[in-house]
Amino acid sequence: MKQMVHDKFINLLGKSSCPTEACLAVLEGEYTTSQMKEAVSSIGRKRDANNIPILLKYAKHFNPEVSMQAIRGLLVFKTDNRVSEFLTSLVEHPNEMIRDIIHKETRGPSNQENRDHSTCPEFLKNTLVQGDTLHILDYVPKDSIHLTFTSPPYYNAREYSTYSSYSEYLDLLEATFKKLIHVTKEGRFFVLSTSPVIIPRAGRKYSSRRYPVPFDIHARLMEIGWEFIDDIVWVKPEKSAKNRISNFNTHRKPLTYKPNSCTEYLMVYRKKSHNLLDWNLKQYNEEITAQSLVDDSFSRSNVWQIAPRSSKVHSAVFPIELCRQVIKLYSFKNDLVFDPFAGSGTLAVAAIELDRHYFMTEKCEQYVDAISERLSSNSLFPKSLRRYNTNEFKQKISVNGISNNDGAS
Repeated sequence: MKQMVHDKFINLLGKSSCPTEACLAVLEGEYTTSQMKEAVSSIGRKRDANNIPILLKYAKHFNPEVSMQAIRGLLVFKTDNRVSEFLTSLVEHPNEMIRDIIHKETRGPSNQENRDHSTCPEFLKNTLVQGDTLHILDYVPKDSIHLTFTSPPYYNAREYSTYSSYSEYLDLLEATFKKLIHVTKEGRFFVLSTSPVIIPRAGRKYSSRRYPVPFDIHARLMEIGWEFIDDIVWVKPEKSAKNRISNFNTHRKPLTYKPNSCTEYLMVYRKKSHNLLDWNLKQYNEEITAQSLVDDSFSRSNVWQIAPRSSKVHSAVFPIELCRQVIKLYSFKNDLVFDPFAGSGTLAVAAIELDRHYFMTEKCEQYVDAISERLSSNSLFPKSLRRYNTNEFKQKISVNGISNNDGAS
């Protein structure tokens, strides 16, 4: 029969004063995960090398919450050969949180901490490059971008985006966003706006197909090294959605329900970093921080109700209010914000309004011309647009003597 622990010892769990015998009784008894964690915590807090065998045992516990607590206790003794050897063996641990702890504790010092995190290359500021973003990113200096907000081309749902297969489409996005990690500053954010896409049926005897783009690309982003932070649901007025419900509304037959789709997902990711967000915040002086504080227009929930916007030039444009919210929430004044699929250039308009710098790439010459006209003709935007094609941009990089392996100066 398992030994029961007196209430007075239960109340001491988590404190170094809890007797080791009582902690072991909890660990071997039928107690909650929380109590077991606190029991291990008590043993760790004693900082007694005689307890290393106990901590090593429970660092192998099947419950990751218990094992992580034991690992924390062992870190005090990481110069001990037994502990050092054990911690090294956890580098490929199946639990991702344990792997992160071990990686952080065993990595060398970050070279990021010697760089000015708040700056970016001068020649990228307020720049628009016409060309394939996948190619252009090869020439963008490492650790240059503070924030990326984009909506990639729809999969075979618009005249400007045609791909031979869904796999090819996802492969292109994955390759682009993998390169984006390299040019993004440590611990900074990437916000991706996507939605499921419907491809019409090829004929009456065939069915249409709906592709879950946000969910399929999410798995790939996690695999290549982005850290998932939040999901925001952008809700549009129903009248703006394509009518899918009309047939069902007429006959009301079960199995045929297809609601009008009036949402998109804003998936928020962070470049993986062993530094907490506090480190990012400390990279800005008090004046810039004060000037970047978010006003009362932010949403308290992850459901944002913002009307879409139409354009004669581009069939799918960002509403400027959506760009404003993302920029205010995920960047500081004077930061560099990036849109690799610039479209109509709305991100640049919002960036200038909010005293940020923009960098954009866009493949379609028609859209690049429209962006240039939009920004150059508006007297509210005193910051001059620098427009290049891919070759001109490569020459600019060469003139500035910065390679893709270099950081911001």
